[in-house]
Amino acid sequence: MNANTPVKINRPLHWFAVLTAVATFFLLGAGGLVTSHEAGMSVPDWPNSYGYNMFAFPISKWTGGIFYEHTHRLWASAVGLMTTILAIWLWRKDSRRWVKWLGVIAFLLVIAQGVLGGLRVTMKMDSLGIFHGVIAQSFFVLTCAIALFTGGFWAETGAQKKSNVPRGLRTLVFATTVLIFLQLILGATMRHQHAGLAISDFPTAYGKIWPDISADAVARYNAERVEVISENPITAFQIVLQMVHRIVALAIFILVATCAWQTWRLLGAKDSLTKFCVFWLTLIVLQIGLGIETVLSNKAADIATAHVLVGALSLVTGALWWTIAFRRSAPPESESSAVFGAQPALAANK
Repeated sequence: MNANTPVKINRPLHWFAVLTAVATFFLLGAGGLVTSHEAGMSVPDWPNSYGYNMFAFPISKWTGGIFYEHTHRLWASAVGLMTTILAIWLWRKDSRRWVKWLGVIAFLLVIAQGVLGGLRVTMKMDSLGIFHGVIAQSFFVLTCAIALFTGGFWAETGAQKKSNVPRGLRTLVFATTVLIFLQLILGATMRHQHAGLAISDFPTAYGKIWPDISADAVARYNAERVEVISENPITAFQIVLQMVHRIVALAIFILVATCAWQTWRLLGAKDSLTKFCVFWLTLIVLQIGLGIETVLSNKAADIATAHVLVGALSLVTGALWWTIAFRRSAPPESESSAVFGAQPALAANK
């Protein structure tokens, strides 16, 4: 496709993809509230709810933890339906084969999410909750990517002349995004262990830079926790896990700040990727603040859930930045169809 060829985008499909991504974001929030309120087992059966068909469960029974768990199930069902429609729509109307298969992958992931969520209830396994949370983050990135790929910005970027983003900068952003994903896995592991906060003070850890994790010290910590906040006992492993989480958070802040500075220096302040990277740094600062407040507020449900949501936005921002930068650094569409798929098909998206 010539760079001057007008690109026609299927706008209803694009905005439906955007709506699916937004719905997924709110689903992450609903899941975060379930975990923050420790309401995951408030409805002990699945796919029914206390013997009722999920969609016929009386509203009068939506009380306490049941409200968070049941509304999460209903919202997940809505996202599953939207993803199914999106996959079919992409398969029928988008001529790019790789985009079609992204829709199929999204459909398979949403099914896996539903099954994992159900097994988490029926098998009463906290470890499945960790996988459930990790796949949720991956699914959110995928829905946002599909929204990007079906929009005019992606088509216009591919049709423009090469505007190189240095390979070293792209590699740095990619590595930082991977580290954020690993950090989210650490966070999900801590959240689903239901042991409260393994370390209850900040910026110190039990009054020290690195806490004492001897058997006697851990026993003392647990005695204080039970006396003051009636939390479940913690282990030395959980304390180390939270310290690693704090250290990785600092590393992510340094890396994203470096990415923003390098983008500003190499691409200029007016470049869209520079603005995107500054937004990324803002998210990281907000995320760190929410993490600190999660500790100081003894894991208040709204703060902990906001921490999850900003983490998801941080992950997707890094992923989309790298994707756009890679797109910009490639030759025009006519020379790079082997990399990005059959790009002339964009013109067929009517």
